[in-house]
Amino acid sequence: MTDLNRPARLNRTLLILLGAALLAIGTFTLLTHFGRLPVLTPDSALLPETGELPTWSRYAAAAAAVITGLLLLRWLLAQLTRKPKTHTWRFEDDPARGRTELAAGTAITPFIDEVKGYAGVHNAHATLAGSRDHPAVALVISAGQDGEPAAIRRQLGTAGLPRLRHALGVRALPVTVEFRFSSETGARAR
Repeated sequence: MTDLNRPARLNRTLLILLGAALLAIGTFTLLTHFGRLPVLTPDSALLPETGELPTWSRYAAAAAAVITGLLLLRWLLAQLTRKPKTHTWRFEDDPARGRTELAAGTAITPFIDEVKGYAGVHNAHATLAGSRDHPAVALVISAGQDGEPAAIRRQLGTAGLPRLRHALGVRALPVTVEFRFSSETGARAR
């Protein structure tokens, strides 16, 4: 879980390539239509008249269109999944006596509330991902002009994260912190 926004780099690359291709096609079409680029005459056919196309080519074109549509739909759905997958943690020493379950969202809420109280932090969102054996936290902090990332990270390392590790009963807890800055100044003192 090194990159919590896995599709972002691929999306930007594909969007740049698709945008450049569409821009080139549009420019070529406009220049040809208005006679600035004398590659084709405006009244010429797009495809040479070769007669009837083979039947298999229509099926191949339809299959390519369906596959392309499904891939684009998958790409669109990937944009909706931005958070890492969370699990319900199970604490059971003796299954015959019962079990205790803890939702990851419930476990991370006090930590989020604590981080929101740090100086310079306007808002915070966190996701506790993974299982109890391999947990990880993805933390997004919105800070204002008065927020100092080094001070916030120091507070996280000395107070917030050790307390969260202790509360969850884990020794190691990998954390990814993303800072987002706003132009607002925070007049909050807690």
